[in-house]
Amino acid sequence: MPPLEGAERLVGALALSVGTFMTILDTSVTNVSIPTISGDLGISPTQGTWIITSYAVAIGISLPLTGWLTTRFGQVRLFLASVMLFTITSLLCGTATSIDSMVVLRVLQGVVAGPMVPLSQSLLLTTFPREKAGFALALWSMTALVAPVTGPLLGGWISEQATWPWIFYLNVPIGIVVAVLTWRIYRLRESPTRKEPVDLVGIVLLAIWVGALQIMLDKGKELDWFASGETVALACVAAGGLAGSIARTTSPLAGCSGAKP
Repeated sequence: MPPLEGAERLVGALALSVGTFMTILDTSVTNVSIPTISGDLGISPTQGTWIITSYAVAIGISLPLTGWLTTRFGQVRLFLASVMLFTITSLLCGTATSIDSMVVLRVLQGVVAGPMVPLSQSLLLTTFPREKAGFALALWSMTALVAPVTGPLLGGWISEQATWPWIFYLNVPIGIVVAVLTWRIYRLRESPTRKEPVDLVGIVLLAIWVGALQIMLDKGKELDWFASGETVALACVAAGGLAGSIARTTSPLAGCSGAKP
C-alpha cells in the first residue's frame, strides 16, 4: 500500500496521534481527581485507586492480544472499533454512580483501549514513506510521552473548574472526530485478514499473570511491597502464570485446545 500524500497524510497522522494521546492520557487523568471522585461515590480514597488500577490492568491484558485480533479483523477495522467503543465507555464512565459500576466500566474502557496504541503506530508507519519512518516514530513517541504528563494537570483542572465526569466526557467529541477522520482516510487501506485458531488456555494464563503483575505494581507502594502477604501472593500468581504461559507457548500442542478456525 503506497503512503499517503499531502493533506491526507497530515490529517491521518494527526488523527492517529490524537487517538494515541487520548488513550494514554486516561491512564493518569484521574490520578489527582481520586479524592473528588471518591467523595462523590461515597468511598475512601484507597478504594478509589481501583479506578486507576482497573484501567491499567485491562490495558495490560488486552494489548498483547492485538496481533491476533488484527490478523482476524484487520488493523483499520480493529482501530475504528476500539476508538468507537472507547468513546462509548468513556461516556458511560462519566455516568457511574458507584465504585462497582465505575470499576467495571473502567475495565471495559481499558480492554478496548489496549489495541489502539500499537495499531496507531503501525497505521502511522503506513502513512509515511519508508524514508520518513523515523519522523513518524518520533511523532508517535512524542505523543506517548506527553500524554501521561498532561493527564494529572488536565484532570486536576477539570475537577476544579467543572465536575469530574467531564474527565471522561472530554473523550466523546475527540473520539468521534478521530473515528470519522480515520474511516475517511484509511477505510480503503485495510490489512489482509485470515482466520487463526484461538488458544483459550494461553489467553487465560496471559490474563492471570499480566493482571496479577499489574495489580502488584500499582498497589505495591500502598501495601508496603513484600512486607504484605497480598503483594507476595500476587507475585507468586504472576510468576506461576508467566511460567505456565511460557510453557504453553513453547508446547507443540499450543493453540490446539479450544481452537476454532
